[in-house]
Amino acid sequence: MVRAGLGEAWACLFANDIDPKKAASYRANWGDDVLKVEDVRDLTTADLPGRADLAWASFPCQDLSLAGNYAGLDGERSGTFWPFWNLIEALVREGRAPRLVVLENVCGAITSHGGKDFAAICGALLNGGYRYGALVIDAIRFVPQSRPRLFVVAVRASCPAPANLVGAGPCPLWHPASLVKAHGRLSDALKAAWVWWQLPMPPRRQARLRDLIEEQPLGVEWHSFDETRQLLRMMSPVNRGKVELAKRMGRRIIGTVYRRTRSDGNGGRLQRAEVRFDDVSGCLRTPVGGSSRQIVIVVEGDEVRSRLLSPREAARLMGLPDTYRLPERYNEAYHLIADGVVVPVVRFLAEHLLEPLLACNSGHRAEEEAA
Repeated sequence: MVRAGLGEAWACLFANDIDPKKAASYRANWGDDVLKVEDVRDLTTADLPGRADLAWASFPCQDLSLAGNYAGLDGERSGTFWPFWNLIEALVREGRAPRLVVLENVCGAITSHGGKDFAAICGALLNGGYRYGALVIDAIRFVPQSRPRLFVVAVRASCPAPANLVGAGPCPLWHPASLVKAHGRLSDALKAAWVWWQLPMPPRRQARLRDLIEEQPLGVEWHSFDETRQLLRMMSPVNRGKVELAKRMGRRIIGTVYRRTRSDGNGGRLQRAEVRFDDVSGCLRTPVGGSSRQIVIVVEGDEVRSRLLSPREAARLMGLPDTYRLPERYNEAYHLIADGVVVPVVRFLAEHLLEPLLACNSGHRAEEEAA
């Protein structure tokens, strides 16, 4: 999905994933042989051709969240950042350092281990010869899905950055309090290499959840009356009240539901169904580690229907076109989509930060290569 967001002006030299099912989808859509299906720990710089302008890593997020018990960068999955970074350091030694590096992850990477994991990432970038800054971009500004994500953008320390891309301090639009606090905890040396990247205000979002939902979707079926009634029974009085209000609206109302485990108020836990009717989807999650699949709920007068979100609808929530080929099996398609990066977010970041940085330094690169 990063490749889709970067667009046709970018040429992909190399791609890597360990999951053969995701690899099959990648090849079905891109039809080239730059993908190597292998554990990143087993890669060497011999696998990496030429010199790339950009190295992008969306390393696993589980250990930076509750799903991985907050193991952080020492965890088995999120810890794959380190072998990725070992490759970048090796490219630096070979004179093939990417001009830009982008790291994408959940916002838990900011606070993991009290900010120590975030500082470790910054330290790795600094030691590798990069200046860096971070932004939190919520996909809700581009698609009808609430999905905040952290983007750490690093540029070679020898490369100048245009003044219009750098702010004197944080901007609330892209630098939330958690990120500002994490920056404040960095050492003086790490702060000295920090850049407050600035982006313009994004255009007003046009897409609405209701526009992406189908009456007869492929891959899922509408729940039976009893299944929908059971879903309603799982709602707290507050959430059931939302449904009752939607019934009185006199028009078709579409919302989404997640099942979540909550306290029962007596020291125990119970599963609740939580609904939202703000024409925005909740954040898509992979159906592993206890996360549930998102449910569509349609209220029209006294009639209430429900079903799972279809793979194609989920893909639309990630900004993928309907021409994007998805796996035929529901679980494989949903896992692929929910693990991805929202396409318009990547395009926005590329257009307003990555591409201007590269354009500014095109002459610098030529001089560097000649030297």
